[in-house]
Amino acid sequence: MTVTLDHTIVPALDNDAEARFLAGIMGLEVLPPDGVAGHFAPVRVNDGLTLQFMTVDDPQPHHLAFAVGGAEFDAVLGRLREMGVPFGNSPWDSVNGRVDHPLCERGLFFTDRTGNLYEVMCSD
Repeated sequence: MTVTLDHTIVPALDNDAEARFLAGIMGLEVLPPDGVAGHFAPVRVNDGLTLQFMTVDDPQPHHLAFAVGGAEFDAVLGRLREMGVPFGNSPWDSVNGRVDHPLCERGLFFTDRTGNLYEVMCSD
């Protein structure tokens, strides 16, 4: 059997708000509440991976990296600009407005209100 990651928990100050935020920027689908008493706000990344946002009292931010194609990168960048979300080319400077990523042709980092650090990498 091949091992695949099915889902992961993403800590949040507000699971619904953070799920909608990421889904809106990345062009992903927010699914109906899931888990015991619907305490997860799931976002479908692809057919094999779901992010389960969960509200916690003292969230410890995570880093999640996404590989995308050129058209998807341009769409993400456009939505970040349209929504006024700061981004940058480094995890240490995620607000400099640059996309010259050190590990790929184009890439960027942005954060949500919880402090989760999202990385979007494009090698097209």
